Parts: sequence; structure tokens; C-alpha cells
Amino acid sequence: MLKSIQIKIVLIFMILGILMLGIQGILFMNNLQLIAQNATGYNEVQDMVVKEAMQARNLTIVLTVIFILISTVVVAFLIKAIINPMNRLTKSAEKVAKNKKTNTLGEAKNKSEVDELTEAFEMMDNELNENLNEVTRQKKQIETILLHMNDGILAFNIKGDIIHKNRAAEKLFTLNGDEKNFDDIFGKIDVDVNLEKIIYLEDWTTTQAKVVVGEKTLNLFFAAFKDEAERPSGAVVVIQDITEHVALDTMRTEFVADVSHELKTPITSIMGYADTLIEDEDCDIETRKKFLNRISSQAQRMANLVSDLLTLSRYDADMVPSTMEEFDLGELVKSTYDSLSFEIEKKNQKAECYVTADVPHVIADKTGIERVVTNILTNAIKYTPDEGEIKIYVGFVYNDAYIKVIDNGIGIPEEDLQKVFERFYRVDKARTREMGGTGLGLSIAKEILDRNNGKIDIKSKLGEGTEVVIRIPAKKQIEKKDV
Repeated sequence: MLKSIQIKIVLIFMILGILMLGIQGILFMNNLQLIAQNATGYNEVQDMVVKEAMQARNLTIVLTVIFILISTVVVAFLIKAIINPMNRLTKSAEKVAKNKKTNTLGEAKNKSEVDELTEAFEMMDNELNENLNEVTRQKKQIETILLHMNDGILAFNIKGDIIHKNRAAEKLFTLNGDEKNFDDIFGKIDVDVNLEKIIYLEDWTTTQAKVVVGEKTLNLFFAAFKDEAERPSGAVVVIQDITEHVALDTMRTEFVADVSHELKTPITSIMGYADTLIEDEDCDIETRKKFLNRISSQAQRMANLVSDLLTLSRYDADMVPSTMEEFDLGELVKSTYDSLSFEIEKKNQKAECYVTADVPHVIADKTGIERVVTNILTNAIKYTPDEGEIKIYVGFVYNDAYIKVIDNGIGIPEEDLQKVFERFYRVDKARTREMGGTGLGLSIAKEILDRNNGKIDIKSKLGEGTEVVIRIPAKKQIEKKDV
């Protein structure tokens, strides 16, 4: 554009010069004609021609000087008023095209309209750069947020093509990169969704769905988005992994059902025996005594269940005070073993307790650890048949003091080993209830050990016996960590 302006200016001046010279030539020719008409002799013609030629030369010089002066003034004006501002405007445009910052504002003192145009252009460019920088910053923030969100995000244009997806969406839907549009993803899932209805009938279409993908349960939220003219432009899908929530809800439901069942059974039994005693006034003393013992046993069972439930509730609410103290684990195990010796003798079982030398003391909640040991030993006695064998070892290995209880009892199926710490889980429910178990003992034991940085592992084979290992960090190891 600038070059064409310069060419036009040059052409204008060429035409102006030609016109001036043409006018001069016409005047000169007219004068010569007048001379030829009025002249009477040769000498007179010669003198008049010479005189006219001198006038034409002088006029040519004057016109040339005037043309040069006018041209100089006009060119200087054009350079100052048009060409220089246009050059600055061109340079600014080139910098904008190259994403460089313009800095020519305020260079001209006497600003023309072109200068003002250049200045306005530069101001517009600077504001545009600031807006672009702000948009870029916000875009990067949104991309970073979406990238690290736990919820999956999928965005589709109005044609159904994928325009955005984050890592969480790829992981939750196990996308492999071959999926290109809405149908490629949701066509494989058993969910009744339609992109056109979501976009155009948002108010009349279900915008939420729950689906199962593999082992995950996902909650899907569909929402249409619009462009600046408020026209439908596409849809966004938010994917939430609610697998854990579903599992917790299921566990809560099962827990309530288990508690209800566990309480209902002894209550029904107590009511039945009590009604029999009330209605049968002629009941003999032995039968009455038998029924009362059953009532007492069922009441004790409910008391134990409620006590265990309250204990778990206090642990869940972090309301159980833990008094950390140093004690000898071997002495605690021996004391617990002695307190249960009557139960062992009653079943004529062969039990032995071994404590290896130099077992360091532990720092833990002694009352809690004693409850764990009592629970494990009680289980070994309950589920080991008469005349069975139970061996108890207390030792030290890999900076941990350990307790190992081995029996040759009924054992646990391999598929049930990962579930024994769940609340109310029993391998043989009927037999466990018959023996007075609540199904909460191992859950409480694990809660206590977790709070004392301990671990519990169970190995077992059905019909061959069970091995339980409890590990508690020894005092030396704790002191090393503190240092």
C-alpha cells in the first residue's frame, strides 16, 4: 500500500511537470506565430526570435525553480504527514503480526490524523495483547485445573466430535485414543443418552446417568454450552467415580441389616423363653432353670454385641483415649495366656507359649494391645477342636516385636482371608453365633493395631489350621525414627 502511494505521488508530479512544460511550449509557439504575423524584415524577425527565446529560457528557469520548490515543499509535507506515519503504522503492523510489542507512541510532537490513527492502532494493539495474555493465562489455568481434576471432563462440538478430554476421563473410560466422537465413547456403554437431545432439548432431557464400566461405578452429568450468540455449540460431560461411595452405601446397608439380624435373633430367643415361662406356670425347676440360662446367655450375647459396636463407633469417631506407654510384650502375652488357661483346659487342648530372649520393649496402648492379644487367643481356642494344639511365640525381627499364634483348628478358606477384617464377616455364620462370636473382634483388633502403627497378617488353610502374626514397632526402632 505504501509503495503504491509513493508511485502515485511521483506520477502526479511528473504529470504536473509535463503540464507546466506543455503550457510553456504552447505559449512559446503562440508567440512565434505572432512574431511571424507582425514581423516586416529578416533582421527584425531574428531579433524578436532571440528576444522571445531569452524570455522562454528565463520563464523555463523560473518555472523549473518554482516546480522544484513546490515539489520540495510538497514532498517534505508528504514525508512528514503521510509517509513517516505510514512507515510507523507499517512497522507496528509488522510487529503485531510477529507478536512483538509496539513502542512508538509519543514519538511525533505535532500529530496528524495519520499519527492519531497510528497511535490508536498501537493502543488497540497493546490492549489486544493484554487481553490475549489474560485469555492465555486463564486458558492455561483452566487446562491445568482440568488436567489434574479427579473428575473426568469430555467436551464435544455440535457435530459430536471430541474437542477436549482430560486424563481422568481417559482413565475412567479406559480410552485408547481411537475414539473420535460422542458415539465412539457412549455407544459402548449401556446408557440412554443422545447428543442432539442434550444440546437442543436440554430442559426436557435427563442430564444425569449412572453407569458401570468394568469394576467402576460412574456418575455422568451432561450439559450443553452455547456460543456468544447464545446458540447451541456443543456439550460437556462430567464423569465422577462413585465406586467408593457405592461400596460405602452397600457396606452401610449391610451393616444395618447385620446389626438388625444379630439383635433380632437373641431378642426373639429371649422373648420366646420368657413367654414360655410366663404361660407355663407348672414348668418344673430344671426346665425353668434351663430357660433362664438361655435367656441369660442371649442377653450376654446382645451385651457383647452392643459393647463391640460402641467400641468400633468410638474408634471411628476417634473418641477412644490412647495412653502410650512402654511395656514388655512377652509379659503381656504370658499374662493373657494364663488368664485363658481355664478355657484351654476345659477343651483339653495342648497350648504352649514361647518368648525368645532379648525382645525389646514396645511403646503402645497397652490396654488396646492386650485386647488384641485376648481376641486372637480366644479365637484360636474357640475354633480349635478339643485336644487340638495351639502354639504362641513372642519374638523380635526386622525392628518389630511380633506375636505369632498357630493352631490346627478348622481354618479359613483362602477366598475368605481378605474379608475376615470386615465387620460382621464370618466364615461359618451359624457356628460362630453358636460359639458366641459377634463378627467384630478382628475388625476391632485391626483398628487398634492401625492406631499403634502395628500390622496383622493371617495365613490359613481350610481344615488345617490358622497362623496369625501381629507386628508392633519395638522401642529401639521408634527411638531411631524420633532421632
